[in-house]
Amino acid sequence: MELEQWVAELERRLTALERQDRESPRLGDGGFWALDGLKQQLADAGEDAVDGGVLYTGSVRLPTGEQYEWQYGAFTEALLDGDWADAADSFAALGHPVRLRLLREILGGRRTAAELAALDVVGTTGQIYHHLRQLTGAGWLHTTGRGRYEVPAARVVPLLVVLTAARP
Repeated sequence: MELEQWVAELERRLTALERQDRESPRLGDGGFWALDGLKQQLADAGEDAVDGGVLYTGSVRLPTGEQYEWQYGAFTEALLDGDWADAADSFAALGHPVRLRLLREILGGRRTAAELAALDVVGTTGQIYHHLRQLTGAGWLHTTGRGRYEVPAARVVPLLVVLTAARP
């Protein structure tokens, strides 16, 4: 394929991707396949699900090749009656741009404190360790060895769900 044809094909594909992102920002064909499944689960639950429920799920392959699949659901009543203050530390840990950058880099394969410290815009080594402690304390990270971090498997999809929910 000649360079001009290759560039034209890339432009065509980029235009299609941009159009798809504008027209259908959600996964799938626009149908409510996940919602339909949730409704069926709620109907099967009977009286326990009178007020409905919430479900999140995901199948993720990270740039490192790691694969995660996860689903979680909760009845509306349990969510509304629970102590929302319990979630404050978890949300607070995600509420800093450097921490979000660290999480993204760790999911992308940079796992050691030294690799993270080599990034620009994340601060001094002391600041990086402060952010890593905040994320670890809130359960978004755990250590796998000396100076090595990873997002726990059970938190990968929930982290991406939170990021999805935060999109404008």
